[in-house]
Amino acid sequence: MRYTNQKFKSAFQRYKIVFLFIFNGIISVRAQTNSIILGRPTDHSITASVMFDQNVQFYLEYGTKSSVYPSTTSTFTSIANTPIEVSLSNLEANTRYYYRMLYRLVGSNNYTATPEYSFHTQRAVNSPFTFTIEADEHLYDKKGVKNMYNVTLANQAADKPDFMLSLGDIFGDDHQPFSITSGALDSLHRDYRPFLGNICHSVPFYVCLGNHEGENDYYYGITPPNNLCIMATQWRKFYYPNPYPDGFYTGNTDIEPYGIGNPENYYAWTWGDALFVVLDVYRDQCDTSAKPGGWSWTLGFPQYNWLKNTLESSNSKYKFVFAHHIRGQGRGGVTNAKLYEWGGYDGQNGTNYNFPNKRPGWAKPIHQLFIDNGVNIFFQGHDHVFAHEVLDNITYQSAPMAADSTYEIGMLANADAYVSDTINGTGHIRVNVTPSCVKVDYIRAYLPADTLSGAHRNGEIAFSYTIGTCAVTGTIDPKNEEIVNIFPNPAKDKLTIQYANDTNISRLVRIQNAVGQTLVQTQSQTIDVNHIPDGIYFLTIDADNSHIVKKIVINH
Repeated sequence: MRYTNQKFKSAFQRYKIVFLFIFNGIISVRAQTNSIILGRPTDHSITASVMFDQNVQFYLEYGTKSSVYPSTTSTFTSIANTPIEVSLSNLEANTRYYYRMLYRLVGSNNYTATPEYSFHTQRAVNSPFTFTIEADEHLYDKKGVKNMYNVTLANQAADKPDFMLSLGDIFGDDHQPFSITSGALDSLHRDYRPFLGNICHSVPFYVCLGNHEGENDYYYGITPPNNLCIMATQWRKFYYPNPYPDGFYTGNTDIEPYGIGNPENYYAWTWGDALFVVLDVYRDQCDTSAKPGGWSWTLGFPQYNWLKNTLESSNSKYKFVFAHHIRGQGRGGVTNAKLYEWGGYDGQNGTNYNFPNKRPGWAKPIHQLFIDNGVNIFFQGHDHVFAHEVLDNITYQSAPMAADSTYEIGMLANADAYVSDTINGTGHIRVNVTPSCVKVDYIRAYLPADTLSGAHRNGEIAFSYTIGTCAVTGTIDPKNEEIVNIFPNPAKDKLTIQYANDTNISRLVRIQNAVGQTLVQTQSQTIDVNHIPDGIYFLTIDADNSHIVKKIVINH
């Protein structure tokens, strides 16, 4: 394919901001002297976690007009690599604030000012807003790529969200749970600050805990306080301000020993027309196993009862619930939502309703709580793939990885655990909330080199759906993917592909197995599958401006 000068100019302009973001991110890792992570926004306050790599004096100045800062904090003296939490209070609700930080080395005379940053206090009912979701960053292992994560963060910054959530597996490393040290956990948590600091000075950050964070009750009880759970909780709280019950947020009221205090692990709040509920599916899951299954896994009655009361007492128009994964372990969405504590049925065939026997004294399964209280969307991570499913009018939404430069890890490994709308790639989820509807977009991220063919563009919308009276529901961006019908599926001996756009477009079709091996490569719309063993496969279709992945089943 020829790449014209015009296309090159367009691609260059499209990536100019991302190049700058990545470049600045690299410079910040090497030479940046400070990072600001905003957290706990309320109707009248916000917390800024400020950290320098040197001993510094600093203060913040802020106001409701750009470049005008009538309010000033006290002056703080920081120790290198030790964050200080600064609370800005007595703010006005439903208001955008602008601020900057002035700092100087201890012993210096002149202050240096940061660029101007901003944030928004709690939105009023009927006020539109945007938030973003990322998941499974995995920079601590080979799955996550730092430059790819920078692109995803830049794309989120471009959305101008009121806040962002990570659905977990961001800081963790539980691969050596019994030998990991406090120093290693310190580094794992601190290492994200330069990345998040590129946008979280203006985008408050919420943490939802994943399995690889290791903050579960099984590890908690092993040689306390020198264990993965306790040390990971201490370092997470040290670097990142998460909510705790304070009148604006509700959540876990426990006060834990060993210097932990409130673990800041599950919480809820309202913003505009929406209720947000963040669950921790690990801290009380099972004290006899790090990976419990079936009925052995539990949310724990205190958190379950809090969830029940939170949903039942809310009159918000929209209700969103977040967790790293249904029941903590396993793969998939709605297939899990029917089982055990979440759905009430035993797992052998899903027909024996056993909730009253397994959870005596509990009101109903979690999914039934969602139905009865009008939960709109349950967001989860863990499976590293975008997947959109609906059960009993509740959307079960799985988020893609935030830093997968192969664009295929979750698709190849876990897509077969879902029943509909699985899409490859990496990036984030953008949610726009208005009084009349909610619009959810899957925003793909691409490294610059991976857009040169013109087949994809960074920031493209791979999938969209709406709740309410928006214009469009359950569609794939027509610029990226076309309507395709594949039949029969399951296939016995022959598979037929039918395109809605039946023009003479050159398309390359592949059938791949779960480990990415290509079994068939053709441009034909009729494929002989007699030689392919029974199983689940992925059919990919590539054209000049589209990339489609469909799950197929072969059953001779």
